[in-house]
Amino acid sequence: MRTGVWLVGARGSVATTSIVGALALRAGLSGPTGCVTELPEVRGPALPAFADLVFGGHDVVATPLAKRAEALATAGVLPARLVAALPEELAEVERELRPAPITGSQADRAAAIGRDLTEFRERHGLARVVVVNVAATEPAPGPHPAHADPDALRAALSGPDEVLPPSSLYAYAAVTAGCPYVDFTPSTGLRLPALTALADTHRVPYAGHDGKTGETLLKSVLAPMFAMRHLAVRSWSGLNLLGGGDGATLADPAANAAKVRSKQRVLGETLGYLPQGDTRIEYVEALGDFKTAWDLVTFAGFLGTGMRLEFTWHGCDSALAAPLVLDLARLTAAAHAAGHTGPLADLAFFFKDPLDSTTGSLADQWTRLCAFARQLHGGGADAERG
Repeated sequence: MRTGVWLVGARGSVATTSIVGALALRAGLSGPTGCVTELPEVRGPALPAFADLVFGGHDVVATPLAKRAEALATAGVLPARLVAALPEELAEVERELRPAPITGSQADRAAAIGRDLTEFRERHGLARVVVVNVAATEPAPGPHPAHADPDALRAALSGPDEVLPPSSLYAYAAVTAGCPYVDFTPSTGLRLPALTALADTHRVPYAGHDGKTGETLLKSVLAPMFAMRHLAVRSWSGLNLLGGGDGATLADPAANAAKVRSKQRVLGETLGYLPQGDTRIEYVEALGDFKTAWDLVTFAGFLGTGMRLEFTWHGCDSALAAPLVLDLARLTAAAHAAGHTGPLADLAFFFKDPLDSTTGSLADQWTRLCAFARQLHGGGADAERG
């Protein structure tokens, strides 16, 4: 089942790491550490094999993919031996990368994106193409009347205004081309009524938002512990320090605010209340593609006795995110093949701000993911379909 993976932001660190990783797995040069879809509870015949994934994408920059991979190897994100072993494979992917359309109305640009997706699918004889947004985080857009109605949106896109932010324009182009869409960022994407209606009309599944790779992953494990032990969390404060392109983007206050909202959701859902405190994100250029998070939790136990927990997380964002990008592409492709449409709530395990999720607990999300995988592989009752 040859499956296309079209990456929005295809020359970025996460996309490059995802591509190199998939090529290395296909060549037998590395193991699938970090890939959830290779665990026994999730693995199965419904998922496209790594060897069946064909990569393409858009980006606003033109740095050759091989150069991006070499830079990531120098930074310690990728093993240099893998980059050196895959020049022909990287060149093959390079031929499938396209400049992001930047001229004409938004309708013109969406049509150009749709043509690239359709031609990619036909050129390689792909069963389907999953569009995955791994581009830089955007500020939340202002309201627009066309965001509520598909017909009004189509008309507005032909005008002179920028009606949709880039993530939503790609979502529009994806669903109208019949492609499932995954938003690995906290950007708006499909979270507009007009776009979800279009996704329903074109009967495609979609998933998001904001991949859960570090501090929030730990929150989704620790917050249920406090809730289940009936301990009162008084405050939960975090400081995130990160470099790289994502860190530079998040130096913008509007983009920073969108990210913080996504990171805080798990506490309210899991605890049933929001404790005092907030999450701060700061750009530290010297950290490059690595990030450090420090959290302080104060809580009360029996008879009001005050206690505290501190933890530090130091990780490589691209190396943590890339296997999840591959997981989501495989699972979303399998869901599309099985006839699923609408939001894939069972993929909440992968996201900070998941669509239609009823729980922020990682354990509960894991249970739902495993049940969903069994259904895809034919081992359970039919999944609910939109």
